[in-house]
Amino acid sequence: MMTMVEDGLPVLAFGRDVVADPVLREAEWLVTNGIGGYASGTVVGLPSRGYHGILVAAMAPPVDRRVLVPALTETVTCRGRQADLSALRWHDGTMAPEPGATLQGFALNGTMPVWRYGTADFQIEKRLWMDHGRNTTRIEYTLLWAAEPVELRLGVISDSRDYHSRSFASGWRPQVQANGDCLTVVSGDVTLHARLSGAQAAADGSWWRGFDLAEERSRGLTDAEDHIHAGTLSAVLAAGDVAQLVLAAGAAVPGFDSQARGAEIERAKGLLKQAGVGEAPAWVQRLVLAADQFIARRTLHDGSAGHTVMAGYHWFADWGRDTMISLPGLVLATGRPEMARSILRAFADVIDAGMVPNRFPDAGTAPEFNTVDATFWFIEAVAAVDRAAHDHAFLAEMFPVLDDIVVHLKQGTRYGIGIDPADGLIRAGAPGVQLTWMDARVGDWVVTPRRGKPIEVNALWVSGLRFLVDAAQRLGRDASEFQRLLNLASSGFARFWNAGRGCCFDVLDGPDGHEALLRPNQIFAARAAAGVLPRQQARQVLDMCEVHLLTPCGLRSLAPQEPGYVPSYGGDQTHRDAAYHQGTVWAWLIGPFIEAHLDLHADPDRAAALLAPLADQLRIGGLGTIGEIFEAEHPFGPRGCIAQAWSVAEVLRAWTLIETRRAQGTRAT
Repeated sequence: MMTMVEDGLPVLAFGRDVVADPVLREAEWLVTNGIGGYASGTVVGLPSRGYHGILVAAMAPPVDRRVLVPALTETVTCRGRQADLSALRWHDGTMAPEPGATLQGFALNGTMPVWRYGTADFQIEKRLWMDHGRNTTRIEYTLLWAAEPVELRLGVISDSRDYHSRSFASGWRPQVQANGDCLTVVSGDVTLHARLSGAQAAADGSWWRGFDLAEERSRGLTDAEDHIHAGTLSAVLAAGDVAQLVLAAGAAVPGFDSQARGAEIERAKGLLKQAGVGEAPAWVQRLVLAADQFIARRTLHDGSAGHTVMAGYHWFADWGRDTMISLPGLVLATGRPEMARSILRAFADVIDAGMVPNRFPDAGTAPEFNTVDATFWFIEAVAAVDRAAHDHAFLAEMFPVLDDIVVHLKQGTRYGIGIDPADGLIRAGAPGVQLTWMDARVGDWVVTPRRGKPIEVNALWVSGLRFLVDAAQRLGRDASEFQRLLNLASSGFARFWNAGRGCCFDVLDGPDGHEALLRPNQIFAARAAAGVLPRQQARQVLDMCEVHLLTPCGLRSLAPQEPGYVPSYGGDQTHRDAAYHQGTVWAWLIGPFIEAHLDLHADPDRAAALLAPLADQLRIGGLGTIGEIFEAEHPFGPRGCIAQAWSVAEVLRAWTLIETRRAQGTRAT
């Protein structure tokens, strides 16, 4: 593995180890288009998930995502000898051809995957990217060297299914037409165009059966499907020639663009410049580029343009909680406060009864309001934007929204969410409903119901009230009611201290009393920003989390000594969801942990050492990014989504906090 710079972008490069290492060769790459669409696959080209595809288009951005091109077959013929660049795995266990037989190296140039293939007859390089803002994937094949001109032959495997579903052969076939260098595939309301420069297209349209989905099998899901072989595109290349493949959704036939790759490189360089990370380590620069992959456009009710955050790839859309938690790291730490304001406006646009929606379904239907904490993360995000970019006008714009949230909390809103007048704390919960971020549910079984007064919700409530008092005063508004609620909640928060264990209760006043399980949620109360615990208690909380929950990949969701702890995450959905918050490690929790550590120890070098293992994660699993969750025990293998917004965001924010503390220390001396 090598790290270098090319085109002004950080490069993560691998040589023949991508083939020799059976795990690395099926490591995954991800490219996104800024409207919810993406391309993703494995290093050696074997599709292993139903979510993999060379073009997964967002037909109603940022949702209604359809797998249009799940795979390509790629062959090069030179001197009468055929060599395969890609491979397919069939459900009977066979792989044809041998994966990686011609692969000599793989790299991520920024987020752009680059493959290099070669034999005794030729060397060819392949680069893939998406047009930003369009459901278009482009691949350039550059013939670096060849003994004589070669024939490049591409087989286009097509589909038009929802990315959560599967396709199986039937009597139905799409309309496939070949016209010059273009294949056009019409499947119901979806049109796909596939063009290769200098090529001759030949239509097919037959079913290919039995594609194997190994990763889905490991998750207890349907592990095989069928696709349409739309046809082939064939072109002759001489040494030095570049052939561009364009895969695009929509009625218009796409054009070739020799400037498109350069434009994408310049866009990536602009992101790094805007983030001000020119002197930062390469892994931080890669995280800045990874952060951008989660930002997508969303249209507001009035038709104006806004932005949102895709919670994770491959299977999450935009979730309110994830968006608000991710916002500081994704856009503030990367120097884009204007985008932060756009995201907050998009969610303020759909707040209902004082609640931020939990998620927008993939089908594009009405948002779901089944979360207690997303609202408090929204307040936290507005406060973060206010600190980062003192925008009086934006604060004034958001203030009525925040005030309305408090009004509804005083009245009480859905699922028993409201302020307990006895202690000023937020209570929440209803039978069969999961409201906090620990939201796994199996049928009617809510694995971690956490009904009552969750600690992280109330730590955010107190810090949010403190911000509202300050905001009201700066805007010339009456702050007395916010101050009254702050005084009451601050006093009530003392009830969370569990003197018998030397840490905090996870939930107060639940159906069975207080919940004393050692979970990471109390780390939010240890931060100075929360201001809810005396310093000595905050240090005890931090110590307990470090000793029992901290791992190289984040914090465990439950301490190993607690009843119900599950050390391994895997199997079908029932087993996975049962383990999801019962020990499984969450990378995003490293953010509040590092924040609390810096607040309490003021030791940026030690904090950097604790964060360092997360940098290595960019070379494991989802390359160039950080995944959702990890096994609770050594070797802490990656699980869940290969790229998760709040994981990337909180690692990036933690690094920023460390560097800020270092700069403050330098100035102090």
